[in-house]
Amino acid sequence: MKFLTAITIILATAAAPSSVSAFAPSRLTHTRSSTAGADSSFKQLLATKQDSPLFVDKTDTHSSVSDYYGKTLQASSDLKTNACCTAHIPNPTVTSAIAQIHPAVLAKYYGCGFCTPDLLDGMTVLDLGCGAGRDVYIASQLVGPNGRVIGVDMTKEQLDTAREYQGYHAEKFGYDNVEFHEGLIEKLDEIESLKDGSVDVIISNCVINLCPDKDAVLKNCHRLLKEGGELYFSDVYSNRRIPQSLRDDEVLWGECLSGALYWNDFHNLAKACGFKDPRLVEDAPITVNNKEIQDMLQRQGHGDLEFYSATYRLIKLDCLEPFCEDFGQAVIYKGTIPRAESGWALDNHHYMETGKVFPVCGNTYNMLKQTRFEEHFEFIGDFSKHYGIFDGCGTSIPYNSAKANVGGSNGGGSSGGGCC
Repeated sequence: MKFLTAITIILATAAAPSSVSAFAPSRLTHTRSSTAGADSSFKQLLATKQDSPLFVDKTDTHSSVSDYYGKTLQASSDLKTNACCTAHIPNPTVTSAIAQIHPAVLAKYYGCGFCTPDLLDGMTVLDLGCGAGRDVYIASQLVGPNGRVIGVDMTKEQLDTAREYQGYHAEKFGYDNVEFHEGLIEKLDEIESLKDGSVDVIISNCVINLCPDKDAVLKNCHRLLKEGGELYFSDVYSNRRIPQSLRDDEVLWGECLSGALYWNDFHNLAKACGFKDPRLVEDAPITVNNKEIQDMLQRQGHGDLEFYSATYRLIKLDCLEPFCEDFGQAVIYKGTIPRAESGWALDNHHYMETGKVFPVCGNTYNMLKQTRFEEHFEFIGDFSKHYGIFDGCGTSIPYNSAKANVGGSNGGGSSGGGCC
């Protein structure tokens, strides 16, 4: 896949705590510069817990986010930044699928990417934070009548819209293969129909950053996925840890900025939850096109905080290793994945041209051979001899869109985990 490039507006931050695993919002009032936003007032949270930077009242956090997306925001145009907006154009198949979706559902879309991995036909797909159902209804068409799509969201108003038009889409598609559940994505174990190892693909679109317990979300995803399944999702990340003053801001939380994970904390968290080799698919800078927010950040002395929208795939395979080890292996892509006849990208570091021998590390070899992608590749080599680690398995920020800001190499050659 090609990377999106744009100019990143640099935001800034003060020193952050050495470890941050939870966040909570508080208060900021401002107006949208380009579109009149809904009038709202925001309560101050954590009034008695200012001395505890990691304190989180999850009930208030969930209530705050639910109110923001269920009551404050009435349409995509009410957003105050572009963090929850998709900048790039989808492929023709997704474009056609979107054209079949009711306008009322599309109007309440607040995502930051397109969570549409290849080869979904007949799959069971779970959409975390499905909102009004746009991505559920896209996936419904991609999995077809033999597949199943499950949407989970905590915001009643959003789910009301999704369910209101379920019959409309069933008639439009010729089948009804979707279901919606109200609940927290940190507590997927409370949804009885979701069984361990029952899901092929989990998607999520700019939602996990809104959750106060991201560890629980990723652990639930790993538990629900089949071996060889994947979490394929778009979300918001930062180049450093978010300072407490921003984590305590309710609007920036709802706009998907305050809850953004520092990219390296995310990589480490994903690995700790069982996803041993996170793969970056694509990324783009997030610009905060709101003068009042920009001015506020500058006044507070926050000079170098950057946000990125990034799509990752986290594949559940117990055999994966923490780094990219060289076993002298290679693959040949057959050109048989629909809409990818000339070549196909597993991630932003592995674009494989049809018919060409492509050297891979052991992890990439297994990601292709032990998943739904196997029939589309020829495999060369085995694990009988180890040649060491692949050169360039670095630990610098993986986002291509960040490199434009520093005017050079990231120094490590790392691209979301793949180094071969």
